[in-house]
Amino acid sequence: FLFKCLFSLSVILVQVNPGETFTIRTEDGALQCIQGPAEVPMMSPNGSIPPIHVPPGYVSQVTDRNGSGPCQLYCETKCESVVILTLQVSNVQSRSALVSWTSVSVSGSSGRVPSCSYELQLKDKGRDGKYKVVYSGEELQYTLTDLRPATDYHVRVSTVCNSMKGPSSDARAFTTHSAPPDTPLPPRLSHRTKSSLTLQWKVYMFYNLFITVRIHFFFFFFSCSGFSTEVVFNTTGSLPQTSLPPRLAQAGPSWVTLEWTRPNSCSNEEVVTYTLEMQDETKVLNSALLPPSHIPLILCALVIMAFYRYLIHLCLCSESQWVTLYRGPERKHLCEDLKPATSYSLRLSCVNVGGQSLCSDDLTVRTHIPPPGRCQPPSTVGNVKHKEMTLQWDGPLCGEESENVEFSLEMCAMEEGSEPTEVYCGSKTECTVGNLLPGTTYRFQVRAANSAGYGPYSESVEISTAAGPPGQCSPPAINVRSHTCADVTWENKVSSGIDISEYRLDWGRDLDSLELVYSGMETCFQISNLEASADYCCRLQAVNQAGAGPYSDLVMYRTPAAAPDVVSGFCCVDHPLNPTDNEPFSHSTCLALTWDEPHCNGAEITSYCISIGDRIFTTRNETCHIIRDLLPDSEYSLQIRAENEMGPGPFSQILTVRTRPLPPSPPRLECAAVGPQSLKLRWGFSSRSQLTDDTTYTLQMENRNQRFVVVYRGSSHTFKLQRLSESSQYRFRIQAVSEAGEGPFSETYTFSTTKSLPQTLKAPRVVQLEGNACEVTWESIPPMRGDRISYVLQVLGGRDSDYKQVYKGDETSFQLSGLQWNTDYRVRVFACRRCVDTLQELCGSFSPSAHFNLRRSDATLAVEADITRVPMGKTLTDEQFAGLIVFGVASLSVLMAFLLQLLI
Repeated sequence: FLFKCLFSLSVILVQVNPGETFTIRTEDGALQCIQGPAEVPMMSPNGSIPPIHVPPGYVSQVTDRNGSGPCQLYCETKCESVVILTLQVSNVQSRSALVSWTSVSVSGSSGRVPSCSYELQLKDKGRDGKYKVVYSGEELQYTLTDLRPATDYHVRVSTVCNSMKGPSSDARAFTTHSAPPDTPLPPRLSHRTKSSLTLQWKVYMFYNLFITVRIHFFFFFFSCSGFSTEVVFNTTGSLPQTSLPPRLAQAGPSWVTLEWTRPNSCSNEEVVTYTLEMQDETKVLNSALLPPSHIPLILCALVIMAFYRYLIHLCLCSESQWVTLYRGPERKHLCEDLKPATSYSLRLSCVNVGGQSLCSDDLTVRTHIPPPGRCQPPSTVGNVKHKEMTLQWDGPLCGEESENVEFSLEMCAMEEGSEPTEVYCGSKTECTVGNLLPGTTYRFQVRAANSAGYGPYSESVEISTAAGPPGQCSPPAINVRSHTCADVTWENKVSSGIDISEYRLDWGRDLDSLELVYSGMETCFQISNLEASADYCCRLQAVNQAGAGPYSDLVMYRTPAAAPDVVSGFCCVDHPLNPTDNEPFSHSTCLALTWDEPHCNGAEITSYCISIGDRIFTTRNETCHIIRDLLPDSEYSLQIRAENEMGPGPFSQILTVRTRPLPPSPPRLECAAVGPQSLKLRWGFSSRSQLTDDTTYTLQMENRNQRFVVVYRGSSHTFKLQRLSESSQYRFRIQAVSEAGEGPFSETYTFSTTKSLPQTLKAPRVVQLEGNACEVTWESIPPMRGDRISYVLQVLGGRDSDYKQVYKGDETSFQLSGLQWNTDYRVRVFACRRCVDTLQELCGSFSPSAHFNLRRSDATLAVEADITRVPMGKTLTDEQFAGLIVFGVASLSVLMAFLLQLLI
């Protein structure tokens, strides 16, 4: 490119070299490509120099209008192609989404497509709103990961060609799906005792919290995250019981061997250590931590003592004060009036003549705990229900002896011979007793127990449960009255403390169709409108003020069979459904009946009875029947009923029908016109009363196989048969059809076609001979069905006004002589058929006439007379010629009549 700067006009001329493309963006944002060679003027609308995108290396060629110095231009890469992007976001998940885009390159004339990469930018709505580059490469899709669930995002893509970034595509917004919370950190131990653990954990929004403490758990459900790692915590062990004092196993002058037993409250798995304390003559207790061992301990370096006569000095400590209990020579003493469950320390000293010895080590003993005292009688907490109640009680007087106290609650029914049953044993002073009977009185008493045993029972208390819903009813009984009616009865159920207010009876065909049919205090109900031979079921429920009791067991019931239902669909049809060939069907004397099969009510239908007037017709188990031998054109009333082994069912509604009149008699058939290849037939009744507007006729003709076929069917009274054979016999019969049905066929009629006339000949040909003669020739006709053909030649000429017969015979030529010169003549010819069987002669029509004129030649000298010569036959007389003309006219009339019939 070569740029020229016109600073005075703020115009830049961009010179595009051949083979290159210059791309600019218009004010509306569209891209315009200009192919070189071209010089493009660029002007800024506000007078400032617009930014021009040129390739690197062309910057030095940008000069001002005078070429004196470079322009101040913003130069970037050459836009040799335009990349249009279409962005699409799919497969959106809670933490990922697939972004794909398409690019269309519009290259310059050089056809080169620059190497482009793509830069994908992402921003979320809740942050600062700035786009961040998440991908840069040449792929056309990228999967976004590490997204936050349920967050709105915007994404856009731009192209980078030749180190220059193109415009960004339109931003596409999408929202990630919701997701379960992250896996929480494991809980940590905050505090523990021998029966509880206190745990703490970091709170996360919308997490499932699942904590198991021994047998207790809590579960709050929103959306499940993964479980944290498993941690194990232990409760603290119980304090060991006070150990019994050590026993002296052996003694020496300066040593003693002591032994002790393991506390019973410590399990075998627990590690127990011991602390042994010893007090010397300075009365200071020295303690030593001993290992967990059952081996006796030997204490050495004791002072050697000589035993002389001495006195035992026994001292007792309460409340940290030593009191002398005994002084004397005995070596045993009974301590009395001590407090129960109290620890005491004992020590001994000896007194002889030498003085009093040091005190022995303290021996700590504890008086036994007495059994607990009498508890207060139990009382109810809250409302007493019909099947359970909650009781509470006060234990014996509080004190040291009340520690580790358990309670035993006993219950006894009020029925005679009932034994008390322990329903609760534990340290709590409250319990809930369940599985009780409604409206029943029970006796309760409680006692306390400790390590010394059970104390006395409290005073007994009688408590009654609330009245409950009735118990389950006994199954109702069903008594049959008929196939449509049944009585349902049941026993009066004893209620649970409250009188029954109503009974509810459900009835239906099956368990899913049960419906409430009765509600009241009666113990019976009648069900009607039942179907015969049908399955039914019922159940009973009792209700009182406390509610409804359970349903009784389901009772199944089947109604008995009955006579069939009334027959429906009873009607008369035009044609029988099961016709028989040996019994003809006539609508004048027969009725074809049909009906729908009724419900058999549990027993198969055996027959049907049809009532028509005073007569009864019994049919088989069919749904159609034909009644015969009825009167024509008569009205009948019919009813029908079905029968089975249970008896006859009810009659149907009355069906009124009417037989049709008798079909019409066949008309008289006659031949109206006859021809050699056609017959025109007509027919009619002798009486006009038999004719109706809807009467049609069926005309049949016997074919070569001696079978009658229909040649006409319609309401006309005439019919013409064409294309028949000449002189042939044909046999016909006819039948009349009306609304009453098809009448009988008539007797057989025989009609014959006539013989055909000879065909019309073409105009004869005339050839002039020498002199005043000429020769006339015509075409020949072959014999017709064995009959010979003769020809008649007629001539018209001269002074004659009519044609004259000049020849009759079998030849096809004839010579005329004695003709006049320069005179117009006309000749014509027709053929005659000589019938051998009837000796009849049938003549055809005249041929067209042929015109000729004899011209005298110069060589002709003689003039012939006007004489007609007939060399091959004799001359006809006037009578014969007149008869021939009459015959010809008659034949022509017959031919014209035949042609007119054909046209009709």
